[in-house]
Amino acid sequence: MAKGNRRDLLERNDIEVRERKEYTIHTLGKKKNSVAVAFVKAGKGDILVNNVPLALVRPEILRTKVSEPIMILGEGLFKGLDMNIKVAGGGHVSQIYAVRQAISRGVLASVKDEAARSELRAKLVSYDRQLVVSDPRRCEAKKFGGRGARARRQKSYR
Repeated sequence: MAKGNRRDLLERNDIEVRERKEYTIHTLGKKKNSVAVAFVKAGKGDILVNNVPLALVRPEILRTKVSEPIMILGEGLFKGLDMNIKVAGGGHVSQIYAVRQAISRGVLASVKDEAARSELRAKLVSYDRQLVVSDPRRCEAKKFGGRGARARRQKSYR
């Protein structure tokens, strides 16, 4: 690439700006130390979690937890959406809860009609508030004088 300042590079004709024709929505789901980012765009209904289809998400016991937003809102709403969810941090359970929150928020963000969005949101909240609202609880820090946040060393009375 030729050296020069930024203005010279922008004025050159051989640099093309790529136009995006499809919309992409970014939503976030959090639980403890896990963060899931969902990239939602128009598509044919594929949902991937860390490039793995939703049907193959591990652990198997928590697969139904991930698919709860789909069962509640109906599969028809997800047919026209492709979701790619990246999740990192925390343990298996908190990652699953972060993913389901990111899926729910992604679907709500993709609905344009405000009345329909509030109706879907009410449906999700009536089932489980954690699908839409983040859990504010965090691990309390350890203090001196004991083995944990609240536990103290045993005191000798004699």
